[in-house]
Amino acid sequence: MLSTMTITVLIVVFVLIFDFINGFHDTATAVATSITTRALRPMPAIILCSIFNFIGAFSGTAVAKTVGENIVSHSSIPEWVILGILISSIIWNLITWYFGIPSSSSHALIGALVGGGIAYNHTFNVVNWYNLFHSVVVWLFISPIIGFTVGYILMKILNYVLRPFNYHFVNKLFLKLQVAAGAFMALNHGGNDAQKSMGMITMALLSGGFISANEFKVPTWVIICCASAMALGTSLGGKKIIKTMGSGMAKLTPVNGFAAQTGAASVILMATLFHAPVSTTHIISTTVMGVGASKRLKSVKWGVAKNIVWAWVLTIPVTAVLSALIIDIMKLFM
Repeated sequence: MLSTMTITVLIVVFVLIFDFINGFHDTATAVATSITTRALRPMPAIILCSIFNFIGAFSGTAVAKTVGENIVSHSSIPEWVILGILISSIIWNLITWYFGIPSSSSHALIGALVGGGIAYNHTFNVVNWYNLFHSVVVWLFISPIIGFTVGYILMKILNYVLRPFNYHFVNKLFLKLQVAAGAFMALNHGGNDAQKSMGMITMALLSGGFISANEFKVPTWVIICCASAMALGTSLGGKKIIKTMGSGMAKLTPVNGFAAQTGAASVILMATLFHAPVSTTHIISTTVMGVGASKRLKSVKWGVAKNIVWAWVLTIPVTAVLSALIIDIMKLFM
């Protein structure tokens, strides 16, 4: 049987792998529109995204507490269960990356956390259903709706304001503004997504007795490690998902890309202020749809959108079941 220290080290390693894959998987949320509209070439876009993802990770830890303590408490599961939860999340992330589906790393982690907690304790009471509902489920449904609405309205406003101006002038202007919008999107992506990994490491440290259980406080070294892993993953990018996000759902111009990125970043920032671990992928996807629909509904490739929605719907239950199965197998060796 592995020692507590060994399991803790493994958890840190697997969390950073998850964080790396999350950054790799979610690069598209910040750079796809900039690349598609030719506001930036792929390499500068990805570097910009990596830098601001790293900076954003230092913006707070309230979301980390939601993930690491407020849904399933560290006192309810031992460290090896946390390891199984991470393995489940990584498996789902790799599957969806392979097929180019922009699913949610956040919901994969939360689904696995719920399934693992229930499987280990043999009771549904281990889950704080109130917090799960208000911090995750409610935002699962409202954040894509808000994203679509914000994208639609912002694009309508921009179309009205820019109507007197020459098309080429507008394109040239918004090619530059998209760089700022991409940085804003990456900053908020790092501010929400990196915190989920921080939460899992802190949960493991609490469960293993390495830090005081009196207060859920994320150590500074954890923030640095998670910020670095996500930035490194982001720097390598996910070309399949970038293609789906950038041109698979709607044809975008520079002003469209600016509206999508600015709108999505604003929604993610709002969710972070409410301590909600939202899916940045969900939000940017539906914001792109809203921007496309502002021209006409047929501008959105609803067939592609339907496949993405199915991935959203299935992520939490599938990862919960996968996590439960992995925990049951691991029980034989623990």
